[in-house]
Amino acid sequence: MNRKQQIIQSAIEANIINNDLTAIGIMDLDSLKKTILAVQQAFPQNFFHTFAVKANALLSVLASIKDNGMGAEVASPGELLIALEAGFNTEHIIFDSPAKTISDLRQCLAKDISINIDNIQELERLDKLMLEYPQTKSVIGFRVNPQIGSGVISSTSTATATSKFGYALADNNNRQTLIDIYKARPWLTSIHTHTGSQGCELTLMAKGVSALTELAEEINDNIAGQQVVRLDIGGGLPVNFASEEVNPTFTEYAELLNEHAPILFTNKYQVKTEFGRAIVAKNGVIVTRVEYTKTAGDRHIAITHAGAQILTRTAFLPKAWPLRITGFTPLGKEKTAQVAEPVMTDVAGPCCFAGDLVCVNQLLPKLAIDDYVMVHDTGGYYFSNHFDYNSLPRVGVFAVSGENQNLNIKCIRKADSIEDVLSKM
Repeated sequence: MNRKQQIIQSAIEANIINNDLTAIGIMDLDSLKKTILAVQQAFPQNFFHTFAVKANALLSVLASIKDNGMGAEVASPGELLIALEAGFNTEHIIFDSPAKTISDLRQCLAKDISINIDNIQELERLDKLMLEYPQTKSVIGFRVNPQIGSGVISSTSTATATSKFGYALADNNNRQTLIDIYKARPWLTSIHTHTGSQGCELTLMAKGVSALTELAEEINDNIAGQQVVRLDIGGGLPVNFASEEVNPTFTEYAELLNEHAPILFTNKYQVKTEFGRAIVAKNGVIVTRVEYTKTAGDRHIAITHAGAQILTRTAFLPKAWPLRITGFTPLGKEKTAQVAEPVMTDVAGPCCFAGDLVCVNQLLPKLAIDDYVMVHDTGGYYFSNHFDYNSLPRVGVFAVSGENQNLNIKCIRKADSIEDVLSKM
């Protein structure tokens, strides 16, 4: 019996998933710890790794990530508040929003939180605010867009010629302008790019990081000293959603970076990363009950309680964000071809629109009423931040740790019952 089957059997035996709580998210904190260790072992000591909070903003998950030695990258004031509540030291937080308000900037300078500047207008605001906070310990630098192109998912690519993110490095005379900006401001000591995302090849990511190192060297050469001391190379390592295999690995990425940007591995710079999905995706699953089944057009359809309200990306962009499905019996036994005849199946969610489908026309052992469905690799961008907070029943989230008979499942976000919601109205 594998660990995932142990987890689902424990959840069923503990009556965690039942008629009242029909969809749950589970984070495996032991597996999460192993993933973080893999990151830390793949890179040398001059690297410090932060977690992109948007990938999973649950306090208990963030606290575990912090306790295992990572910092936090935040892209909104809400994420910043959550990171602070989770206990991250301000010196280990990077604020990365492309729409920072004056209040956001002032808060960062006052609390010594690092800032990646998105544009010239933001720089002008900081020029004034630095007069108010001359003693700030915030590490400040520009986010640059090397404009190297798109991955296969254009909507999540961040380094296209017209990307909304960062300072467009190849436009007009921007490169020289940026060098002059740094020369005039000794407090600009960092520089940042984020070229990766799901669907991006590692070579594309490495090309963007290489462009960043070349720019940092050029800035320092023009200043005749090492003003830029930190390189923030972002995250964006893609995840393999097709199987249990971790591919690519952090080690493979580190080796490719060493090939394309070897200066990262010389201790000349402090290097920051901002991995998100690659840290949490494979350490989380969604489990939901099959409420009904039916046949339409010779297609077997299983109606569940996990759809577009939780699996938002997959429901709206199924080709870009496919997910694996495994069925289980009401007692938690995996449904294999030996347990049930495989049939072409749609697994559907509870929302009232036709596209609310988790998978379409997949050959699966036939699902029946009261079975359970596990949706794999959903530890990031799924149950941690689904948008429909008014849907009932709500999704409960649980953390699991331990082994075998000592498996411990703890609730980390309580789902409201209908009675709870009505009592608040």
